[in-house]
Amino acid sequence: MDKFFKLKENGTTVTTEILAGLTIFLSMAYILFVNPNILVTAMAPGAEVGSAVYNQYFGALMVATIFGAAAATLVMGLYANYPFALAPGMGLNAYFTYTVVLKMGIPWQVALGAIFVEGLVFVLLTLSGARTFVVKIIPQNIKFATSAGIGLFIAFIGLKSANIIVANPATFVGLGDLTKPDALLAIIGLILTGVLFTLRVPGSILLGIILTTIVGAFPVFGVTHYQGIVGKIPNIAPTFMKLQLSWGDLLSGSFWVVVLTFFFVDFFDTLGTLTGLAQSAGFIKKGESDFPRSNRAYMADAIGTSVGALFGTSTVTTYIESETGIAQGGKTGLTAVTVAVLMLLMLFFSPLGLTIPAAATAPALIFVGSLMLKNLVHITWEDTTEALPAFITIIMMPLTYSIANGIALGLVAYPLIKVFSGKGKDVHWFNWILALAFVYYLIFLQH
Repeated sequence: MDKFFKLKENGTTVTTEILAGLTIFLSMAYILFVNPNILVTAMAPGAEVGSAVYNQYFGALMVATIFGAAAATLVMGLYANYPFALAPGMGLNAYFTYTVVLKMGIPWQVALGAIFVEGLVFVLLTLSGARTFVVKIIPQNIKFATSAGIGLFIAFIGLKSANIIVANPATFVGLGDLTKPDALLAIIGLILTGVLFTLRVPGSILLGIILTTIVGAFPVFGVTHYQGIVGKIPNIAPTFMKLQLSWGDLLSGSFWVVVLTFFFVDFFDTLGTLTGLAQSAGFIKKGESDFPRSNRAYMADAIGTSVGALFGTSTVTTYIESETGIAQGGKTGLTAVTVAVLMLLMLFFSPLGLTIPAAATAPALIFVGSLMLKNLVHITWEDTTEALPAFITIIMMPLTYSIANGIALGLVAYPLIKVFSGKGKDVHWFNWILALAFVYYLIFLQH
């Protein structure tokens, strides 16, 4: 393993990598149950929760989620040798269900076909080097902002899942009831995690999740509910290889609108996530615009998307929760392989995964989000033409609940602010093309 993953060269050990993988897995295991819950609405509309039809599709979708995530993460670990995990993306699964299938009326089988095509397009772009070119063209301050914006985004996700932040009709968001069990447990978990990390306790973030889960089992909280250990593997037949592609679909304008929308969101969501994670982990060296083997990392995402569609799940993308493993010391593909193995084990131990409450993983997301803000010091704040687009990128990620939207708005603002400030010569010609493409995406494809 040392020779294959270059553990000594990267200053890590097998134990550290496995702990990092376990930490990432626990922080993103929710997707194994949340993703099927969203997609089942598209594939079995009207089916009541608990009914035979609902359970049939839910089980198949859980297996599809596991296989899609594990396949992509294995490619990331074994081929790219990076500690990044992948799974069906939140937001993209909602777009699949509520917009493409329910609103546009496109059969879910055809929608899966669109995702499969999008994955193949990604493979071609990656092989051609187009994705690497785009990464190099994006301004350095936008890259620093992407990492910090992702930090705020995942912290926001953690605060929301613990009900520390809740919806408010007057102000959009507001402070939740901190005396409620889940919010109080998350606060305790955050303090525990912070103290353990400060004291340099090995596996502090993972230990924080475990301890918080145990505390949540006490009657005063009643948040942790033991669901058992071993479960039966569901039948994947209802979704496996059910995607549909015909000449009629390929000649349909609405089909390509779906492909294009999935493409835009997935491309820049992945670009932003990988750049932010690589920046945070120190894989992008000072003075460089990209990280080594980036094409391999992008290929993992592309392959995962097409493979996921074959199994029956929506677009697979790199997960920002990977930062929890990086903070835990994960530096190589062994971390990713660990996540993939744990994903596959969930085929047999899904009840155990259901035991860990969202209030126990929320502190890890909030804490790691705070660690990712360190890149703010590298932004050129004294130059408004650099600082303002960076700020827009940062603030719009959590406020629009989308990494892609944050990058899009930042890259639209960048050339406009530059040119009207008399610094148009600083803008690469391709940034104008990106800005125009993003204007189209923000105005037309978002709606």
